Amino acid sequence: MQSNQANETAPQGDATTPFPALPPDDALRRELHDEVHARPPSRIRLPALVVHIAVLNQGISRIDEYRHLCRLPGQQDLPENAVESNFLRLRLTGHSMRWERHTEFTRYTLVQNLPQQALLGATEPELLSSLVVDAAWLREIPGHTIAAVKQIFVHGDLTDPQAALNLAQQWFGGRMVVGSLLGNGHSLAVTDFRLRASGFERMLIVARPDTSETRAGRISQRLLELETYRLMALRGLPTAKALAPEITHGEVALAQIAARFAVKQTSDQELLDQLVGLAARIEKATAENAYRFSATQAYAALVEERITEMREIPIPGTQTIGEFMRRRLRPANATVAASSQRLSSLAQRVERSSGLLRTRVDIAAEAHNQQLLQKITRGQELQLRLQATVEGLSIAAISYYVVSLLFYVGKSVKAMGFPLEPDIAIGAVIPLVLWATWRTSRRIHARLRNLD
Repeated sequence: MQSNQANETAPQGDATTPFPALPPDDALRRELHDEVHARPPSRIRLPALVVHIAVLNQGISRIDEYRHLCRLPGQQDLPENAVESNFLRLRLTGHSMRWERHTEFTRYTLVQNLPQQALLGATEPELLSSLVVDAAWLREIPGHTIAAVKQIFVHGDLTDPQAALNLAQQWFGGRMVVGSLLGNGHSLAVTDFRLRASGFERMLIVARPDTSETRAGRISQRLLELETYRLMALRGLPTAKALAPEITHGEVALAQIAARFAVKQTSDQELLDQLVGLAARIEKATAENAYRFSATQAYAALVEERITEMREIPIPGTQTIGEFMRRRLRPANATVAASSQRLSSLAQRVERSSGLLRTRVDIAAEAHNQQLLQKITRGQELQLRLQATVEGLSIAAISYYVVSLLFYVGKSVKAMGFPLEPDIAIGAVIPLVLWATWRTSRRIHARLRNLD
């Protein structure tokens, strides 16, 4: 079995080598320019069977996927750098395998000839046994399945859309189906959005005989992306439902905390502890679910874009694929958006409550500081009074010691024969000593004030 890797790239060029008539290229120019060719649609020759499997690739490396691709017949020598980009097409004998790696999931798309027993007019034909790839290889694809579709592409007459729809409904075993004409009526797409026992869902596309291989590839890719993005968008719904009780509990707890603000019996520290605990839980929930909620909105936007691109023409009595999908997808997206908004609003309300509590604590702290300043001021006044009292006593004590010394000096002078009465002299000197002592203490105070 021969194989080769599809070459979809533009002519190579060195970003550092200038073109003759251009300045040097930006380092990202080639990568950004070729992004438009990153995932080209397949060319599908009708009638065809397209088997599409999308798996979540969390924890799955490119090397794991590369090794699995090497298990395909004839791909043992596939170069390892083949999976460095996000797209790879392996063209094999009679069929092709397409590998695409996205941020959260990886898609494997097998395109092969449709067996005769599955053409239009059959009733629920069995398809698994006719796959050219071993079912074990599909089963062992690394990752967890998020979407699996068997897409049948056949030629048919669309001049009577109702008759073509009846044949398509017979192909689905007479079940209720949804379908519509696409574009200007170039094809009819029908599905029942139901999983079979094999784990696959089915899509039937009836195209006009003049449909080109390129157009068939675009139709197939658009419908497969529509279903894959729909399922990825819905991944946020279980998360939103699981988070709803926690958000409700947080809203109730915040209301109770806010009600205690007006009650002076609850301490600020207790309120702060409760707010910090609630804010931590909200921040944890936001960190764990913000990406999922944002991804849901992004995937939902892609679904809307793909539905618009299909340009469906309704068939009387049958829901279109876009109408069916929107009626079930939009409520789910609204639930996710509401949960995201509630979580964001709760975080903002907790922040405002924390601000109110901080204001309350600051006012209380300011009042407490004013009381402390008043006590300090009162203490300083008492200290000044005590200091003045002590200072008066000190002047009296110093004067007493000075007078005592002068008395002993007078007695000594009298003993030496001088005509001096110590008692009279000391009595006359006491006012002068008191004044001198007081004057000296004032000068010391003045010098200390000048030093300050």
